[in-house]
Amino acid sequence: MATILMLIMIVLLLVGFPMMIPLIAASLTGFYLMFDGIGQMDTFIQQVLGGIRPASLIAVPMFILAADIMTRGQSANRLIHMVMTYIGHIRGGLAISTATSCTLFGAVSGSTQATVVAVGSALRPKLLRAGYSDPFSLALIINASDIAFLIPPSIGMIIYGVISETSIAELFIAGIGPGLMILLMFSIYCLIYATVNNVPTEEKASWKERLQATQEALWPLMFPVIIVGGIYGGVFSPTEAAAVCVLYAAILEFVVFRSLKLKDFSAIAKSTGLITAVVFILVGVGNGFSWIISFAQVPQTILDAVGIDQMGPMGVLAAISISFFIACMFVDPIVVILVLTPIFAPAIAATNLDPVHVGIIITLQVAIGSATPPFGCDIFTAIAIFKRPYWEVIRGTLPFILMLLTAATLLIIFPDIALFLRDLAFAE
Repeated sequence: MATILMLIMIVLLLVGFPMMIPLIAASLTGFYLMFDGIGQMDTFIQQVLGGIRPASLIAVPMFILAADIMTRGQSANRLIHMVMTYIGHIRGGLAISTATSCTLFGAVSGSTQATVVAVGSALRPKLLRAGYSDPFSLALIINASDIAFLIPPSIGMIIYGVISETSIAELFIAGIGPGLMILLMFSIYCLIYATVNNVPTEEKASWKERLQATQEALWPLMFPVIIVGGIYGGVFSPTEAAAVCVLYAAILEFVVFRSLKLKDFSAIAKSTGLITAVVFILVGVGNGFSWIISFAQVPQTILDAVGIDQMGPMGVLAAISISFFIACMFVDPIVVILVLTPIFAPAIAATNLDPVHVGIIITLQVAIGSATPPFGCDIFTAIAIFKRPYWEVIRGTLPFILMLLTAATLLIIFPDIALFLRDLAFAE
């Protein structure tokens, strides 16, 4: 049955259907084959509804709404301008500023695609004027946006936390270390690239300009303080943090900056509703699909075939990394988390792996896969936003992918990269 379901999904994807259609078709086919008809379809419907029932998922539309408000307002531009005043003048400073801005906006939005749009639209023209090649600029924007999947708030972490029943607060804190490590790796590469290609530096900003830019960015910089500080301090839960972010974003853009008017809220709400609907359909159907393949013992068959029981903790982590990375090269990250997490759950439990450590590795791998050819979702976001051909968008991605895979390897070997802050924040 697993072969039939995979063929259905692959064929429908190649034909051009959006991901939810192959997932629904495969789920219904699997249900039909298992129960010889559709007389017990209410069981499948219950599983779909059960997938979107957890209260923690309320945070997803909240963070999407907050990101949409900030993307349309001034928060992104203020953060970018502040970063530029401090490091834009050093060798490779503009490229480093781009990676840093992606990290900061990721701490505001939690979405890789929102980061591609917000930061890329502002900084890609500057990168081109400064002498950076377009393939390098596009690859930097796409891959640096992956850091948004690791820096809290992360929609991927929320989905993983719900599926695996892992603390979302702990996942948020644990993602900070790996995110900063990747930023450092990208910054070093940008410095080397600019030096080798003799890219000119930007004009150095005065301390007066830096102070003014910092003052202008103080309001947006409060977002990560609210999220991380609020959760760490026990003031509110991740779900409540999402609601607070929406309120703060609305006050910031509608009242303080006055960059948006009340009439703009209709378009923002519509955009958020459409994205949320897609995410929740994927989550619900993904839960139903996971139940079907689990009921049919497909995960056990696959894991037995590869001998995962004999691999040990390191082997299981390597298998998880490879599986999630390859899957996200073809399929939406949320779907991959929904489908593969239950498959590996028995092996994770059997080897006593820390679910938070596993969650960070999974989040990193789906982030890498979302920017990796052939079908990484961030690639097509960049194609749509920047109106560039596919081959030009992916041409410069290899060095960044190699750095991200190196980061994933280090994270497997040295789990404290992720767990140090978690243990410090949640020490008994």
